[in-house]
Amino acid sequence: MKPLIAFLLAAFGLSWAVALPLWLGDGLRTPVAGLLASLMMFTPTVGVLAAWLFTRTPARQWFRETGLTLGGHKGRTALLVLAAWLGVPLLVALAIAVSAAVGVLRVDLNGLSLFQAQLRAQGLSVPESLAPIAVTQVAVAVLIGPVLNAIPALGEEWGWRGYLLPRLTGTRGVVAGLLLSGAIWGLWHAPLTLLGYNYPGLGPWAALYFTGFCVLAGVVFGWLRLRSGSVWPAVVAHASLNAVAPAVMLLGDVAEPPNLVVAGLGGVVGWILLAVCGALLLKFFPVRTPQPVS
Repeated sequence: MKPLIAFLLAAFGLSWAVALPLWLGDGLRTPVAGLLASLMMFTPTVGVLAAWLFTRTPARQWFRETGLTLGGHKGRTALLVLAAWLGVPLLVALAIAVSAAVGVLRVDLNGLSLFQAQLRAQGLSVPESLAPIAVTQVAVAVLIGPVLNAIPALGEEWGWRGYLLPRLTGTRGVVAGLLLSGAIWGLWHAPLTLLGYNYPGLGPWAALYFTGFCVLAGVVFGWLRLRSGSVWPAVVAHASLNAVAPAVMLLGDVAEPPNLVVAGLGGVVGWILLAVCGALLLKFFPVRTPQPVS
């Protein structure tokens, strides 16, 4: 129990410490907000190290238990890394398509007017045709985004899926462990989400709403971890999500900007898709309850 408490205290305490300048400053409009959000992603890794100080488990064993190795079946892990790399963009694209089809998202594929507005807001010139730039951005996000985002994603995933998830599933069962670890992951974002991060229209309620998203996304990420015995597929999925999720803003219509509470992967449409995906994975590709990590 002491290692778990040390992990949670370090991860949550340091996240608030890192975000404190936002609360003392201008919230998410603080110039260094993006940098601080990135630094926050490493606090779960500090939590893992804090837990290790109590266990003093030999390094190789600790790395294996917390998923830093490739698991018992390296071929399966490689396939799941590839599935995460390509599957997350497909989920994001499907969420955008379904959102548009059911009328909760208005897209502007011809003029990309919302993208134009974002460029002008940054003081950038807008070329006559934005399509090549938009296509390039999406391609880079899909193909290279997981690499660019891998280190900060590992900063989180070594904690949530690497250390915490096996501990919870080992003592509470797979489903309960997945749901609980996702809820903890979501609440950890509170220093940002209470300020409206990801859902600016909700204000402080964004913290509760984003926790719901994290529970569902955490089932998929957690399944990748448990199925492979490695944290790396979850790292790739997390890194890819951070890279491609903003595509919903790239394709939107400035006359009717996307309501992220309902549209895209982070909205209600995405919640449904993630819930279905997680349920299908657990039903057709079940995972074993691992031995709890110290």
